[in-house]
Amino acid sequence: MTAMDDSHITPVTDDAPFIPVTDDAQFTLGEARRVFDTEIAALVKTRDALGGDFAALADLIGGCRGRLVLTGIGKPGHIAKKLAATFASLGIPAFYLHPAEAAHGDLGIVEAADVVLLVSYSGESEEVTRLLPALRAIGCVTVAITGNGGSTLARGCGRTYVLPPFDEACYMGLAPTSSTTALLVLGDALALAVSRSKRFTAKDYGLLHPAGALGRRLTVRVRDLMHAGTDNAVVREGSSLRAAIVEMSAKGLSMVTVTDGEGRLRGIITDGDLRRMLERGVDVYGEVIDSVMTRSPLFTDERELAVNALQRMTDRKITCMPVLGEGGAVTGSLLMQDVIKAGIVR
Repeated sequence: MTAMDDSHITPVTDDAPFIPVTDDAQFTLGEARRVFDTEIAALVKTRDALGGDFAALADLIGGCRGRLVLTGIGKPGHIAKKLAATFASLGIPAFYLHPAEAAHGDLGIVEAADVVLLVSYSGESEEVTRLLPALRAIGCVTVAITGNGGSTLARGCGRTYVLPPFDEACYMGLAPTSSTTALLVLGDALALAVSRSKRFTAKDYGLLHPAGALGRRLTVRVRDLMHAGTDNAVVREGSSLRAAIVEMSAKGLSMVTVTDGEGRLRGIITDGDLRRMLERGVDVYGEVIDSVMTRSPLFTDERELAVNALQRMTDRKITCMPVLGEGGAVTGSLLMQDVIKAGIVR
């Protein structure tokens, strides 16, 4: 990309535009739309300027054997910090390095195998440029992301990515607005392009977000939530209905699973089934379970994602189902309330 001069930068003068305080809602809305339009225009220019240098930078990040380090000061620094978090969440090891703290010892975390992105729209931020000699000594790859290809930062880095010229949305041309928006979207584009090229999947994403509902949906399986072993309510076929009721009550579950002599599923009885039997006048003490159980019930595999099992229970309007293991034997029971309590749905 062709290096950019400073001719696009709005000079600061004593007669800079002044926006008076007003109660005119129409004026306020007009100013707000102008900001949107200006920043959108900056994004369009940034998008249209994408080319070989962007692809080369993505390849550099994707092939990095160390970590991706982002640094910047002020508002670009806030963007760099957010981008580091985005890269890391998408499977690209990254962290934000505060330039002031870096100059006081935190540079010790940077290694020769790392790629360091130094962000400064002007390319003259002293806190950032003063890191260059130390970074060169460490031997890491340095990349300037700037709006000024002739700046100190651009000249001092091994590689440079220059943003195209555009106007800041600030009516004085002073507050970083369009420039930080363009940097944010450019960084998001880099992170997603690299992540997708690495075939980073939703399952991988979930592994990196175990505390959130999304992560739990992508990682929590039936075996993590089922009632298994001595906590599961199970009776053998041929047992009395009374024995099934006692077992269900003792385990505090809303169902009891009926198995054959090898532990294979033969049927189930739920607390709802019992209520309906009592309404019909069934002799719960004299009945054999085989004659009243639900045969061929819906079941799940212990390896299934819990959210998928929940969806099937919801679709069939049931609240529990037996769980089978890899060999087909009953290994537990899954209750809808346990899946909901696990926080995998909102």
